[in-house]
Amino acid sequence: MSDTQILGVGLSIPCEHPNYADLGTHIDAAYAAGVTYVEIPLHKLDLMSGARIFRPRLAEVAGLVAGRANTLHGHLGINLMEDPHLLPLHLDVLKANIEVAQALGSIHLVIHSGFARPQQGAALERAYERQREALAAIAPMAEAAGVVVCVENIFTYDHSRHTALPARLAAELALIDQPAIRATFDFSHGYINCGLHGVDFVEQAKALAPFSKHLHVHDSFGRPKDFWTYSLTEDLAFGAGDLHLPLGWGDLPFARIAAEACFPAGLVADIELQARFWSELPETIALTRAFAASLRPVA
Repeated sequence: MSDTQILGVGLSIPCEHPNYADLGTHIDAAYAAGVTYVEIPLHKLDLMSGARIFRPRLAEVAGLVAGRANTLHGHLGINLMEDPHLLPLHLDVLKANIEVAQALGSIHLVIHSGFARPQQGAALERAYERQREALAAIAPMAEAAGVVVCVENIFTYDHSRHTALPARLAAELALIDQPAIRATFDFSHGYINCGLHGVDFVEQAKALAPFSKHLHVHDSFGRPKDFWTYSLTEDLAFGAGDLHLPLGWGDLPFARIAAEACFPAGLVADIELQARFWSELPETIALTRAFAASLRPVA
């Protein structure tokens, strides 16, 4: 895949201040480090209440982001596989997320794939159907706003909930078949979920890659965090969980993915690095750019 087929390398921005006073500083640092996109964490910004947008606050954040190429990570709690009585609220929050993305000029809105309780097969398939119907319903709104909703593959820490493996998410997106509804391929999430279920990660990656207009790039060992450790430092020592590591610190098979999977043109490769590892940004940005440039295009 040539550089012209990659929109750019991005970086997910941390924000810990309740009034987002640190957001602008982190955005400046990201661009100074050499990325061309930033990913704004809507899930950390108090911009809405009860699915209603605080317009003055949104205008303040839009001012911080103005002129900066960006994507938006929506609220993590959005769950389109929810029980029917809760689904309208989740849809309202998703619609507000799309409005925020349009106001910020975000080209991609990242939301998580749904969770469901373990249940009889028919009930689980109905939950997938609810998610398909919801995504198809909001596709025209997203397209009109100039936003691609990119559904991110996730994982669970145990078997108490169900979420789609990468290949199942790919099958769901194929059924929806809307250009405004694509995937965010989080490589570490997929690696961990495949490890949890004992399936081949690269084969799963090959299924999801053609739908993946957005990438979340970070490293891990694909090892579920299913045992106790004392701290994040100990998680790192054991290589356990979703560590959001610099590339090369884990053993995720990026070279095999580049060699065997095919990706669409016009993608953003967003780095999701723990803030404690930002000292490694220059090398991680260079490695991510090289990885993205090496990806094979969809025929």
